[in-house]
Amino acid sequence: MSPKLTLAVQYGATAPELPRWRLRRWVQQAIDAVAPQLDPAIRLIALTLRLVDAREGRRLNQAFRQRDYATNVLTFEYGTDPEGAASGDIVLCVPVLRREAREQKKGLLQHGAHLTVHGVLHALGYDHIDPLQAQAMESLETRILARMGISDPYISQSS
Repeated sequence: MSPKLTLAVQYGATAPELPRWRLRRWVQQAIDAVAPQLDPAIRLIALTLRLVDAREGRRLNQAFRQRDYATNVLTFEYGTDPEGAASGDIVLCVPVLRREAREQKKGLLQHGAHLTVHGVLHALGYDHIDPLQAQAMESLETRILARMGISDPYISQSS
């Protein structure tokens, strides 16, 4: 059984294609997919998903990663508290999401789902620092997205 989800969605950028219900569905599907591997002590997952413009995305990336550009997704994992609540913040930069979808010849919703799933996995402790972790995380993302009817985001669609 999946832990209970509390999700706050904040709009710092206009994104009518990404309503709360759609984002919540993507987040829940990611959680459901990894629930069997989560620590059984986790009873609640509390996430904030913020959609930002390029200016805010750049400012956050600079402040927290010392990189002077807006990136597609930033995740802040806060761990699990003693009551069993895992928490994190996920920031999606809408202009970068739109640009990457166009450049990669992917649908905006498919790319948005991928980045949302990617952010949720980071918030739950998954990472891709070394090649083995990257392979495992990409494989998990691909399986979750396949359940949503979305093709493998790591296969180039422009070739």
